[in-house]
Amino acid sequence: MTEHTPAVGVAILGSGAIAREHVRAFRRAGVRLTWAYAGSADRAADLAAASAGMRATTALSDVWEDPATTAVVVCGRTETHLERTLAALDAGKHVLVEKPPTRTVADFDRMTDRAAQSGRHLMVGQTVRFQPAVAALAARAEAGAIGTPRVLHLSCYIGHVWPGAWRSWQLDPRQSGGHIAHNGMHPLDLAVWLLRGTPVRVFARGWCTHAAQMPTPDSFHLTVEFDNGALALIEVSYALARHGESLRRTVLIGTEGTLTHHTRDDDVPSGSAPVERASVAHALTAEAHHAAEMFADRVTPIVSLAQSRAALATALAGQRSLDLGRPVELTEVEA
Repeated sequence: MTEHTPAVGVAILGSGAIAREHVRAFRRAGVRLTWAYAGSADRAADLAAASAGMRATTALSDVWEDPATTAVVVCGRTETHLERTLAALDAGKHVLVEKPPTRTVADFDRMTDRAAQSGRHLMVGQTVRFQPAVAALAARAEAGAIGTPRVLHLSCYIGHVWPGAWRSWQLDPRQSGGHIAHNGMHPLDLAVWLLRGTPVRVFARGWCTHAAQMPTPDSFHLTVEFDNGALALIEVSYALARHGESLRRTVLIGTEGTLTHHTRDDDVPSGSAPVERASVAHALTAEAHHAAEMFADRVTPIVSLAQSRAALATALAGQRSLDLGRPVELTEVEA
């Protein structure tokens, strides 16, 4: 934390669960929150009440015209991200946009072009990068501990309450892009980051393992081929029975060694209720601090726009592969 961070003013656009998490994270990071925007006055007021000095509004113009607001966090439905991000950049605000940033690669290109034209920072919120275990593994790989990374095997199992965990828009592929597009960007961003290449082909399979009545698979497997010959094998499942429960295994194989992490190594009392594990603790707060430093022009974004574009394109190709039942080239979704 730097003593200058509080000078940054951040507005939160959206009032759902992730917006509330961002409010808590920026508060913990010592960042001043200026506005809570929502389509409903009640929801905006409820969110604003979570942070002293934060004002509620249903008018985005209040945010755009406020000189004390340095940046915005764009949450809410994926379909609203593009319009709000472009407007924020046009108003001279930096932007942290939730994943997936858009529903098409072409729309993401519009975002990045506008950011370049405005001279403002734009970063996609890839929170998993800020988890302590992931950050430590990435740092060791970057220092050359395993030579050149060649294979990533990532297994991530999460406890969700199905079907009540998501609202209707998240379950509608037309609005969310589908489960792989909606949640697959996290592991795919790690693959792009750790394997230091660009995905070229993906094959996806999906299952309803816990809630057969769901209109989208709660579990999926991805096989991703990279332009540098690297390979990512990714398993994601939201089928664990208890909400908040999690299990993750990461294996990164290089030309000179292997790095691994498993959540079983966390010190969690046997039989306890689900708790935030040390390996993932405070990731959103770390992201908020990094974003505030970025908004103040003291650091460059750890998540580059090229990496986010690759992760989004791969997620969209994965969703298409799931729908078609065959491997999909990324060129099919980037056209």
